Amino acid sequence: MQTAIQTASEQAAPAIAAVLPGQGARPGLPQVVQRGVEPYEASFAAMRAYTDARTADTPDQLWIVEHPPVYTLGLGADRAHVLNPHDIPVVQTDRGGEVTFHGPGQVVIYLLMDLRRHRSGARLFAREFVHNIEQAVIDVLAAYNLAGERKQGAPGIYAADGPWQGAKVAALGLKIRGNGCTYHGVSLNVDMDLAPFSWINPCGYEGLATVDMKTLGAANARLADVQALLAEKLIARFAGMA
Repeated sequence: MQTAIQTASEQAAPAIAAVLPGQGARPGLPQVVQRGVEPYEASFAAMRAYTDARTADTPDQLWIVEHPPVYTLGLGADRAHVLNPHDIPVVQTDRGGEVTFHGPGQVVIYLLMDLRRHRSGARLFAREFVHNIEQAVIDVLAAYNLAGERKQGAPGIYAADGPWQGAKVAALGLKIRGNGCTYHGVSLNVDMDLAPFSWINPCGYEGLATVDMKTLGAANARLADVQALLAEKLIARFAGMA
């Protein structure tokens, strides 16, 4: 069984990001940062740098990004699950989970959060955190008349009905440091070239089908709209945790 959570501490280069006006204005809720199209390695270094530099006053942030094609490996990933990367780079990360693919047409939101400020007594509620992220994805799918569901022991969201039932539409991988600060996050397939998923065992599962919202029937799903809606749903879920 793969976990989507890993804990530890690393160093990285400084991050540069622009906060969208008016986003995260309510105290205690995360700011939304639109980073646009960005190489995975740049986002990875920036996430770690932001987390390294955090203080008790550092705002939580949601980073919205779209990556050029890349495979990423979790800390415990078996590289044998990368069957044939073709010309796509493979990057080792410090998140939990196995191998996944990021590429154009996919919403990626990284969650730079301090979980301890959401609960008294400095206790971590990682399971609740994951549940809220997954529910935000389910809520986004529902807004497009698509049904998504969880699978026990397999983090992410899967098509709940129709010919693609059981296919994975969203992946989840997190890093939670010992001080309760998180990074990495969630990816939701909107309108992608799905072929690169067939060149790996997605999330370490041989033969796991992967699908996007367009293939499931959401022909009107635009990447920018889904990015904004997922950020909105995540913030709504975190408001319930505060």
